[in-house]
Amino acid sequence: MSAAFRDLLETFPNPYPQRDYTIETVCPEFTSLCPKTGQPDFGTLTITYVPDEYCFELKSLKLYLQQYRNHGAFYEAVTNTILDDLVAATQPRSMSLIGAFTPRGGIRTNVIVEYRKPA
Repeated sequence: MSAAFRDLLETFPNPYPQRDYTIETVCPEFTSLCPKTGQPDFGTLTITYVPDEYCFELKSLKLYLQQYRNHGAFYEAVTNTILDDLVAATQPRSMSLIGAFTPRGGIRTNVIVEYRKPA
């Protein structure tokens, strides 16, 4: 599943690889499916990273995230898989992903995952 989705991610050379700077990308229309009920889950993904040699291209990110619309997975699995795929594509110095999912049954869930390049 992840490898097929991951192939959609495109990158471009970081224009300032000698400098640490932060890129924040907010995706307010993320959807996936609950694997238990088949009902859609909605959320906002906030991706924050310090690039190294590569940055991800936004249109490819959009196409990549759209693949989850028909994919059943729990919040925790989706959030961790997306982080793994983005890290594999860009090899950043650091990256965090916050999945802020809309309330269901009066309960709101945020999943926060982080990656830091080994020293």
